[in-house]
Amino acid sequence: AIEADIFGNVNSTHVMGNMMMNGIGGSGDFTRSAYISIFVTPSTAKDGKISAIVPKVAHEDHSEHSVKVIVSEYGVADLRGKGTYARAEEIIENCAHPSYRPLLHDYLSLTKKGHTPQNLYACFEFHKAFMETGDMINADFSKYKK
Repeated sequence: AIEADIFGNVNSTHVMGNMMMNGIGGSGDFTRSAYISIFVTPSTAKDGKISAIVPKVAHEDHSEHSVKVIVSEYGVADLRGKGTYARAEEIIENCAHPSYRPLLHDYLSLTKKGHTPQNLYACFEFHKAFMETGDMINADFSKYKK
């Protein structure tokens, strides 16, 4: 996977949402037909400047409904049978790079209750920080807090 979001959606084809890295091939068919669909990604890319675990994927190839397990060098997030917030906590704590975990928790605190709690103002802050500064670690969620 190129990136996964904290709710379990996966982008496996497009860097920063618009630059195709590879085609999807048959991964959609395999994902939906597999007994357990497992996506593997390093927690970061470009020497830590890009987090592969983000608040919201910039392009979605596989929805949370098809993704069962996400793996990074930090661990395994088994998403089966978990609700939205439990999935988010599992992914943040087990798959995200430790440097990005506080920022991901900051984003999660901005979301509203609901089936898929998103803050549409803030969900692409990681991507915006990378485009503006060259490093996702510079994401600043304080401007979205009331």
